[in-house]
Amino acid sequence: MIPVFRWQDIADIIIMSFIAYNLYGWFRKTKAFQVVVGLGFLGVIYLITKNLGFFMTSWILQELGTVLFVLIIVIFQAEIRQALYRISPLHGLFGRQDQGQHLDPGEFADAVFSLAASRTGAIIVIQREEPIDEYLSNGINIDSTITGQIIGSIFFEGSPLHDGALIIRNGRIAQASCHLPLSTRADIPHYFGTRHRAGLGLSERSDAIVIIVSEERGEVTLALSGEMRKVESTTQLVELLLGLLEPKAQVPTHISLAKRICGNFWPKLATVGLVSVCWLIVTARQGELVTVNAPIQFRNLPESMIFSKSSQDQVELQLKSVSSLIPLPKEGEVAAQVDLGRIKEGSNLVALRKEDFNLPSGVQITRIKPAALRVSVERKQRKLLRVEARVSGAPADRLWIKRIRTQPSMVMVEGPESVLARLESIRTEEIQISGMERSFTVEKRLDPPAPLRVVNDDHVRVRLVLGK
Repeated sequence: MIPVFRWQDIADIIIMSFIAYNLYGWFRKTKAFQVVVGLGFLGVIYLITKNLGFFMTSWILQELGTVLFVLIIVIFQAEIRQALYRISPLHGLFGRQDQGQHLDPGEFADAVFSLAASRTGAIIVIQREEPIDEYLSNGINIDSTITGQIIGSIFFEGSPLHDGALIIRNGRIAQASCHLPLSTRADIPHYFGTRHRAGLGLSERSDAIVIIVSEERGEVTLALSGEMRKVESTTQLVELLLGLLEPKAQVPTHISLAKRICGNFWPKLATVGLVSVCWLIVTARQGELVTVNAPIQFRNLPESMIFSKSSQDQVELQLKSVSSLIPLPKEGEVAAQVDLGRIKEGSNLVALRKEDFNLPSGVQITRIKPAALRVSVERKQRKLLRVEARVSGAPADRLWIKRIRTQPSMVMVEGPESVLARLESIRTEEIQISGMERSFTVEKRLDPPAPLRVVNDDHVRVRLVLGK
């Protein structure tokens, strides 16, 4: 049976679709995405074999899935960390604030194509918003302005810094001779060498712009977000850099909601459809019914009233979960919180509502037995009662109790009027005098009958005087 849609279910599908679509956009060109697709295929096989009763196959796939999940976290930790960085709401707040790049695109493009004309291999990285330090190794720190002469001298064949990447940060040359992480993609053209794999590898892990100059072919390639494109001229490179390095505040950001939703429509529709199917698979398999006993706790009793009695001290609940993946509460994990804020003096019939029970999300109440309680409350009264010592046993031979004194001799007691009307005294806890040979003083607590309460201190001093 397909469950009835709630607004929470719609929000659930929308949120998961948004997350799934963004993860797809970030990982679709990486090996991590291929592994996720393979795991999804194994998950489908696991669900099929489990429902068909293939116990050995489903058990092996379940155990294998646990191990593979840990391995994915270890192997693809860089990709996972980058995805979490991009989705973080603090990314824009605590990220890089110096968005403007003080770089002359024309002069820079001339320097790049000058290297290409002389068949000088080079790889130049322009850092944008996301930090890239964790991906760099063996770099030499340089703090220099960007000029064609400096770029040419760094990548000159005889230069000690020519082997590696040049890093441009905040419009200045920051490092040279840096080693970059290599891409592990299998679809890279065979004529692309180590420089192209390194540039593509960094672009897969960050939003940096990577420009590669081929030593063999004299071509200029730009790598961005895991994709490479050939740049044909200085004019084209200048246009690309202007579009990529322009501060965000100057880029038109007004895009209608319809365009945001309909842009890249078919992948988005496929994502929503896939998430909806997964939601139906999860929620259509409702969990089993269980019956638990829930203790009753009363709250918000008016100050002028005092609780007298209740027809029940616990109720029977029948629970079910919207999915077999949601565990049901066990005995003792659920309690009723009954509100007595509007109760009146005397006997009251209090209905039990589903809102009185604090249940985990996805767990529903199908039956409450009984559906109502008979609760009695009385008006609270106070009365002075005489204190009596409760003595047991007998003193030593030929001794007897001559006198008993209590301090205080009277105490104020609070409780229901019907109970206080029948009492004139209140007794202490038991005082054992068996075998006592002399007078003594002891401190004891008062022992009022339920539901009475001593207003002030419930300790009294009792003096027992023995004589012959």
